[in-house]
Order: sequence, then C-alpha cells, then structure tokens
Amino acid sequence: MAVTLAGAGLTVVDAVTTPAVAAPCLRIGQAEQNNNQQGQNQGQGNNDQQGLDQSDLGQGQGDQGNNNQGQGQGQGNNDQQGLDQNGQGRGDQGQGQGQGGQDQDLGGGQNGQQGLNQQSGQDEQQLQAFGRNNRNPGDNNRNRGFGNGQDRFGNNRGGFGGGRGNNNGNNNGGGNQGGDQGGDQGACDDVGPALSDFADVRTFQPVQQPRFGRNGSRGTFISRCGTNQNGHFNSDNHIVAPGVSNGAQHQHDYVGNLTTSGQSTDESLAAGGTTCARDDRSAYFWPVLRDRTRQGNDANAPGGGQDGNIGRILTPRAAIMEFRGNPQSRVVAAPRFLRMITGDAKSAVNGGANARAGWTCSGFENRISGDKYPLCPRGSLVTRVLDFPSCWDGQNLDSANHRTHVVFPDGNGACPAGTQAIPQLRMTLRYAAPAGPNFAVDAFPDQKHAPITDHADFHNVMPENLMNFVVDCINSGRRC
Repeated sequence: MAVTLAGAGLTVVDAVTTPAVAAPCLRIGQAEQNNNQQGQNQGQGNNDQQGLDQSDLGQGQGDQGNNNQGQGQGQGNNDQQGLDQNGQGRGDQGQGQGQGGQDQDLGGGQNGQQGLNQQSGQDEQQLQAFGRNNRNPGDNNRNRGFGNGQDRFGNNRGGFGGGRGNNNGNNNGGGNQGGDQGGDQGACDDVGPALSDFADVRTFQPVQQPRFGRNGSRGTFISRCGTNQNGHFNSDNHIVAPGVSNGAQHQHDYVGNLTTSGQSTDESLAAGGTTCARDDRSAYFWPVLRDRTRQGNDANAPGGGQDGNIGRILTPRAAIMEFRGNPQSRVVAAPRFLRMITGDAKSAVNGGANARAGWTCSGFENRISGDKYPLCPRGSLVTRVLDFPSCWDGQNLDSANHRTHVVFPDGNGACPAGTQAIPQLRMTLRYAAPAGPNFAVDAFPDQKHAPITDHADFHNVMPENLMNFVVDCINSGRRC
C-alpha cells in the first residue's frame, strides 16, 4: 500500500511485518567504531563465503571512503612495503592498501616482494585484512586496518571498510570472531533493523511538491528550541499513554517544554519552562536515533536495553521546528493545548495506513523514503522529515485515536470539507550517524526498529499572541 507524506506527494511503501526482538545486537567494530583510538577492528574478517553477507556493509561509506570499487580503506601507516603499486587504495589520509591481491600484513607475513602473499594453498576467500594473515594472528603495529574484504587476488568481496588502525594497532577482530560478529547479520536481524531496511539515498525516488494555488499561504515560522542539549529523555508518552511510566517502551527526545513526562497535563505544561524562544512552551518529541556501534548509557533501563533499544543515543546536529502554510488556502490559528501525533509507532505490524516516516540525507531532500533508512554519502547527515496533519475540525483538542480531530490534506494540499487549515508543523532532524547500516530509531519491542515506524508528537502550548504571529507570518508569505 502506498501512502502520501503530509499531502506533499511523497510516496512511501509499507514495511513488512517482522518477528519479535530477541537478544540485543551491537555492531561493534563497524563504521565509526573501526576508527577508534586503539584502531581496533572488532568482528570483521569474513568474506561472503564465511558469513559476511554480500550486502552487509558493502557500501564502504563514511570514514571508510567508498569501498564499492575494491578500494583500500584505513590508514595502517604502511611504510614502504605492501603498498598497492597501482596507487588505487584510498583511506581518510590517502594511504591506500589493498589492490592487486597483495598481502598488506607487515606485522608477520611480510616477504621481500612488496608484501605479496607467498603462502601456498591459502584459500582464495581468506581475507588479508585487519592487520593479520594466517601466519600472524597477533598484534600488527605497523599495518593496521586494511579492511576491504578483498581476497588475495585483489577482488572486492563486499566487506565494509577497515579501521584506521594507526594508533597502537591491536587487532581484536580479524578473521572469524566466531564466524558471526561484524559480517553476520543473523543476531542483528533478530533485534532489528534488517540490512534490507537500509538503502543508498540515491536510489530513493524523487518527490513532487503540490503546486501552490492563488490563495495558498507560502510563509514559514521556525520555533527555535535547540537540540535537547539538556538531555531531556524518557520513555513516556502523555498523549497516547497518559499517566503510564514507560508507556512508549522507547526513549523520546524532547525540545520545548522542560517538564514533559507521562504525567503531563495542559496545566503542568503551561507552568513549565522551555528551551524555545518567544516563550513557546509546547512539547515537541520524537523517538531517539541510536548509534549501534556504541554501548548506550541505558542498556539496562526500561525504554532502553530492557525493551530492545540498544546503542548510544545520538543528539541531533539540527532540530528544526518549522510551521508552514497550506498550498491552497490561508491558515487559521491552532488552538492552545491542541495535541497531535504523526506516523504510526506500530506500523511494522499495523501496516502503512498511518505511516508518515520520511528518511533522507542532507543535500538529497528531494529524495525521501518512508520505509528505508538512508545510507548517506560522506559528509551528508542522516535526516528525518516528520510532517504533522494540518486540517483541524475546528472543535476538538484531541480525539480517541489522536488522529481524527486533525487530518492530512489531500495530494494537492487541500483540506477536506469540514476542516480548516492550520499551520503545519514539520520537524526536520539531522544526525551525524555512523557510516553504514549502524543506526536505528527507537521502537516498541515487536517492531524491530523498522524505519517505517518513525513518528512524533506535539502538544501546542504557544501563547495565543505567538500563535497569531505565526499565522500572520505564514499568510503574508514571510519567513520568520
């Protein structure tokens, strides 16, 4: 089933129902973790014949520097020997290693022929990566982090880049590591997300925005609320599960009202402080995004590891709370204490009827997917775009399903009969996520962190004079 993202003509596809969470899985040793200060590679070293799925971490993005062409990764500070004579290897500091089938291990398997591997009978698929070969599985302090997933003939086997490995050089994960960690997707798929939940952002379909009519309102207003630098997290949701501790079973990021919790009411929020300018005391919140290569501080806590949400919480580089107009009409003020949700936190099971996730990368905002995490080019930030409904019934501040009192406009941007356009909230969240499929959004335990489950909540506690200012900015075509 295809759905439209916020009436903007953004087509997304339903996710497939996934089984329940099993044991936690951290992809330690991949992406950014590969270039930690010890240069450790934890759990790589198998090629496609030994448990490393061809699609698993084969993009070689981020700090690994595009491994699609069989290019060498990592630094390793390879002195003179073992360097690729074709000069095609590529790492963050330009010290490539890795074409032409040469054995890059100078720590023990070195010979006098530019590091060529002279071991007879060595399996074609045995990696010569991560600072080791079969004769020297120990420390290699000179050549660390080759990490291309190449065989001895220089063919790229789809392995995900190597560590930088030029700081002290312990190699903790070359070779098998039990045949699973790093390349093996089995344990990770039990907790989710699956590798199939990720795709190169350049494969996302371009989106088309509705055309503005003569009466459309083109202005915008941004409520400047920060990025939750104060660390306001909890696993509550006072809109959907009021009064329930850990009612969301996943952690939420909050900006705006400083007091938001499962116990929040209109009155408590009105009395609370705020991170927003202009005394906007609204509650803005969404599930956190996590770095799966690092251990989280809530690994044993409800809403965290106890509910299958693992990894370190990422603070957004940017969190933009933008209110926009309507392509076909002017907008009216949203009432104070209006409550809204967008997306469906259980859409991996429920289906995509209410799904409104929007995933992209900075610089690629014209390409958005509702059911794939984006693999972004180096220097591009993982970006979530969460549009809220904006056609209010003119009477209710909430409804039983938290949806029918405010609905989305149609594909042309027009509100249904019996509703009126209010400023549409768009949350844009940007993250410096680790390279590769090493991040995930928090979710209910049975949703397996499917990207389609992304969602957000808003409780309007703007002063009336501020809301009137927002409406005036939008209807007059200004950017405020």
